[in-house]
Amino acid sequence: MPIHKNSEKSYSSPFSSHLYSKETVKFTNNKDKRIYPDLLYKGNHNKYSDDNAYNIFITGSISIIKILVLSFFIYIIIFRREIFKNNSFLDPLIRNKVFFTSLFSMSLITILLYDLGSQYYILGTDKVGEDVLYKSIKSIRTGILIGTLTTIVDDFIQYIYTTLNSIPSVLLIASAILMLQVYMANNPLEFENIYERADLRLFFLCMILGLTSWTGLCRLLRGESMKLREVEYVQASQTFGLNKFSIIIRHIVPNIMHIVIITVVLDFSALVLAEAVLSYVNIGVDPTTYSWGNMINAARLEMSREPVVWWSLFSAFLFMFILVLFANLFSDVVRDAFDPRANKNYE
Repeated sequence: MPIHKNSEKSYSSPFSSHLYSKETVKFTNNKDKRIYPDLLYKGNHNKYSDDNAYNIFITGSISIIKILVLSFFIYIIIFRREIFKNNSFLDPLIRNKVFFTSLFSMSLITILLYDLGSQYYILGTDKVGEDVLYKSIKSIRTGILIGTLTTIVDDFIQYIYTTLNSIPSVLLIASAILMLQVYMANNPLEFENIYERADLRLFFLCMILGLTSWTGLCRLLRGESMKLREVEYVQASQTFGLNKFSIIIRHIVPNIMHIVIITVVLDFSALVLAEAVLSYVNIGVDPTTYSWGNMINAARLEMSREPVVWWSLFSAFLFMFILVLFANLFSDVVRDAFDPRANKNYE
């Protein structure tokens, strides 16, 4: 069955085989007893052994063997057969150790989650018995959309730079989201279901974040372009009669693209964190949308119960940390690969 249809009754801790709280169960001898009920779908259907610890060890070992074999074949294909020659455009990126270390780590995590997640609730379940790992992975969609759609919107709104830069971004975001909420509340018939409302609010949040997050990059590129305009090879090109458009394409753009790429990746990380903060204060994505901010907001009450339910907050923090970490590592790799001033052959 799909993961979202296999819901347990309530909380269960990571890798557990039973619920988190005791319940009264009546046995065949008509005696009531307080026990921890077994989980219905996972935790009690081990593949290799009835011993949970041993089964987890065997499953994890097999996953590691899978990724090692896969890595070996990738190494043979890329390096031994020299598919990517020294003059390849992607050669600096392909041969970067950080890139392959990150790729290996992500592949290992993916295979481990797939193999172990079919037998256990790796990050436990929440109040309604839903898999916290499933919710955390589904929240990646929100983070990716926030980072990607915001970047696309940036290209269409640069002409309003001065106006937007004079408006406090937090007030603009809050007022825009509140206006959208009022519109949806006054026009409920325009939305067939709650999913249309949630997607509209998500897209609107992406658009607003895009309108308020690009001004720093615009200012940085303008300053860098003005500096490059004064360098000797640009002035020499002007002396030899090269038109301005050709100078921009040949000299300016290649020397500022690394700034664009790095800033976009760093802004991606900042926007992912911004979504979590805005959703935490209920002015972000719709409460029905899977997002780390909503998970953290819901975990506030769970942290105050006894015993403490900690894994929902921990899972949201962990996945958000991993996404932002890999985005920052990727920005470093991109800079080393495409920054002309970081190239050893640059003269």
